[in-house]
Amino acid sequence: MKILIIDREEVTAQLMANRLEPLGHTIVHEPVKNAAIDRAGQEKFDLIFIDPAPLTSSRPIIMNLRHKAGKYVYVAQMGESVSLIEAIKCGANEALSKPVSSENLDKTLENARYLVKQIERIGDNRSDFPSAGGIISKSAFNQLFLSAIDRADRYGEQSYIVFIGIKNHHIIHESEGAPEANILSAKLSQYLVRLRRQSDIIAQTESHEYALLLQRPMYETEPKEAANRFAESIGGYKDLFAKDGIEPEFYVKLIDLPIGSQIIEHSLTKA
Repeated sequence: MKILIIDREEVTAQLMANRLEPLGHTIVHEPVKNAAIDRAGQEKFDLIFIDPAPLTSSRPIIMNLRHKAGKYVYVAQMGESVSLIEAIKCGANEALSKPVSSENLDKTLENARYLVKQIERIGDNRSDFPSAGGIISKSAFNQLFLSAIDRADRYGEQSYIVFIGIKNHHIIHESEGAPEANILSAKLSQYLVRLRRQSDIIAQTESHEYALLLQRPMYETEPKEAANRFAESIGGYKDLFAKDGIEPEFYVKLIDLPIGSQIIEHSLTKA
C-alpha cells in the first residue's frame, strides 16, 4: 500500500515508517497539511494517517484530502485523546491513539485493506446479478453501499453489512459441477428471503454470496444480534445441508462501516 503520514512529529512518523516499510508499504511523510493536500491530489494513496493538531477540527482537512484524492482513500485520524465517534463525524474511517502501538497499526492496515477490497469488489461492474425473488442486484446494492460510506463521511453515521455465503462453493463447483453449486446458492437465497425482516434489503454480491445492509441501527447491539440470528437460523436449517457429495460450509460475517473491521464471523457446517 502507498501510505501518507501527515504529522508534525517527526519521531512518530519515523516509528510508523520503521514498522510499515519492512512489510512492503511505501511511506510518504508530509508534516505540512496544505502540502499534504496537494500531494493527495498528485499521488495515489491507499491510506492516510493524519494528526490534525493544532487544528481544533479535523473535518475540513479530511474533506479536502478526500476531494483531492479522486478515489476513495482510507483515513485514520491520530491523536492523544481522539475518539472513534468524533473521528468518524469528522470524515475519518478510524481513530488511533498516540503513541501508536504496533498492534493498533496492524489492525488499521487490515481494516483499510478489507474495506477498500470490498469497495472494489462490489463496485466491479464487469459482473452483475439481476434482481430476482426479493434479492436486489449487485449494482443496485453498490449504490446503497457507497451511500452508506458517504453518509459516514458526511454525518458520522455508522452502518453495517452482513455477508452470508457458501465458503466452499468453488470446491462444490469444481467437483460436482455448476448446476449443483447454483442449486445450493439458490436454496440459500430463497431461505434468506424467508428469514429476513420486511425492512431488510438483501443483494447478491457473488455467485455464492448475499449481503444485507443495516443502516442507522436502533440500538448498539442490533447488528450483532442480526448476524447471530442469521447464523443460528442457517445452521439449524437442515434443507441447506441436505445434499449428496461434498457437505456445504456457510459463513456469516458482520462488517462495520466506515471502519471495515470484521466484528463477527461464523462458519457453519452440518451438525
